[in-house]
Amino acid sequence: MTVHAHPPAPPRRRARALLGPAAVLAAAAAGATLVAFVDPNEAGHYPSCPFLTLTGLYCPGCGMTRMVHALTHGDAGTAFGLNPLLFLLLPVFGYLYGRWVLLSARGLPMRSALFRPGPVFTFLGVIVVYWVLRNLPFAQALAP
Repeated sequence: MTVHAHPPAPPRRRARALLGPAAVLAAAAAGATLVAFVDPNEAGHYPSCPFLTLTGLYCPGCGMTRMVHALTHGDAGTAFGLNPLLFLLLPVFGYLYGRWVLLSARGLPMRSALFRPGPVFTFLGVIVVYWVLRNLPFAQALAP
């Protein structure tokens, strides 16, 4: 007899645990499909970034919608140029999502060292530095 660190969850509980990942996947797929077919490069389809509108400065998310549009059309180079930080974080988000699905399928909670205070504050620090840098003249490559 094999001893498990965590006994497997009942099938009904595992199926319920997969509802969260399924909802996130459905929302992401719906959003990507919309952006694939409704070009954000054409004015009037999407609201403007409120931070950019109010300040004239780029936020960390500026260029994200156009990045998704470029990715859905297979243009990774353009996508990278529109939001380099988010582009580089996509594999991390993909890994975390995959891990969430696998753990949910096993009936286990999502736990990760990435969610501890140190990595979270480091990640927030990277976002703030990126936010500032992409608005400075010498770092125009980071601007969308």
